[in-house]
Amino acid sequence: MSDHDEDPVDRLRAADPAADVEPREGFGADVIAAATAMPVDLDAERARRRPRRGLVIASIAASIAAAVVIGGVAGYGIATAAQTTASADSPSDGGASGGAAPDGVLPPVTLGGGAGGSTEGGGAGSSADSAQSTDRSMVPWGWTGRNAFHASTILSTGAGSAAAYGFDAVSASNAETIEALAAALGVAGTPEIRDGSWQVGAADGTGPSLWVSLDGQLSAGYYSTLDPWSACGEACTAPEEAPAIAALRDLLTRIGADADAFAYSSETWEGSATRTAYASRTIDGQQVGQSWSLEFAADGIVSVYGGLADVVQMGDYPVVSEQEAFDRLSDPRFGAQLTTLPLAAREGDVGTEWTPPTEPPALPAPGSAVSWGVNDVEIVSVRLGLASQWQDDGSVLLVPTYVFGDAGGGEWSVIAVAEGSLDFSAGGEMVFGGAEVLY
Repeated sequence: MSDHDEDPVDRLRAADPAADVEPREGFGADVIAAATAMPVDLDAERARRRPRRGLVIASIAASIAAAVVIGGVAGYGIATAAQTTASADSPSDGGASGGAAPDGVLPPVTLGGGAGGSTEGGGAGSSADSAQSTDRSMVPWGWTGRNAFHASTILSTGAGSAAAYGFDAVSASNAETIEALAAALGVAGTPEIRDGSWQVGAADGTGPSLWVSLDGQLSAGYYSTLDPWSACGEACTAPEEAPAIAALRDLLTRIGADADAFAYSSETWEGSATRTAYASRTIDGQQVGQSWSLEFAADGIVSVYGGLADVVQMGDYPVVSEQEAFDRLSDPRFGAQLTTLPLAAREGDVGTEWTPPTEPPALPAPGSAVSWGVNDVEIVSVRLGLASQWQDDGSVLLVPTYVFGDAGGGEWSVIAVAEGSLDFSAGGEMVFGGAEVLY
């Protein structure tokens, strides 16, 4: 019998890494109690979730993909991402750190999906980035993806060079580094590599656990089993910002990281028992897609996610001129990406409320023009930044990238590296009816 002849459900169960793990006594009851603890106003929920002619948010898939990479513990990553998302009363403005971008620090630049399977990486640090963003990985309703660009600003025609960086995951992937992180978090045990990650502590959820994925940023995740909500019920109060950020700075210092190389922020929501502090690595005043998040409660640290790999200089790369980069916006090889929403969308101007139809649309008249919407994008500014690029082997580079600002307040990114330093062959080939097409 081949694998394809087996019952799909049996195959799924056989692939479950936790199939032999028995939950602790009372675990099921605790989950049910937590899920049913707070009453839900169904009328309010229906009103809140009513479809609007507004934004179509595409960041959920990116959040899940990032969480899955973290050593097979997607459940923890997704749960934490959901807990730390700002509520409607305290919205995020799109900083990679999850809350508001720190003063004077530019947000991270993203490129189209790289070889690593994610636009910003695939580990714990990027999970926080993608889950928290309200400006990136989102598409305005009706945005076709067909764009006509024109510039109303003068673009330079001079090429040059710019520094690039890389994440050195190998140097930090050792028992000493993992032991230091485990000690700082109070996790007992000896680091072992299992199922593609370093692991320390309880593997069955009965005690604190730490895992460090063997990816390009050496993404780490920690779960303490603390339940800060059980003591306060519906009258929870989150800690102040200062102690939460201090706890994160102290953690980074204790594991040998340069705490001053990060920009800090935090967020919480009304009625929360925790506050999440964020630390985003910066280079020359720009966040670069590697961050730490620490969920903090009155009783201590609840969970932590971040990247252990240090950033090292990789020399200079030749970069194209602003004008040539502008031309790349219309070149499908470079996959220009809308990385920041237009200002109107960020401020909540998402159109009128959706009204249910009472009849289907009428049949178009013979010869009617075919709807083929094209977005007219006026470029008004340009700057050179850095963006994460995941390589075929899973390593991560920070490469020079142009960011073009449009008249509506949106931003578009395109790689700045000259073609002579780009490996187009890494894409592979697609075969359509015997014709080979590079992609």
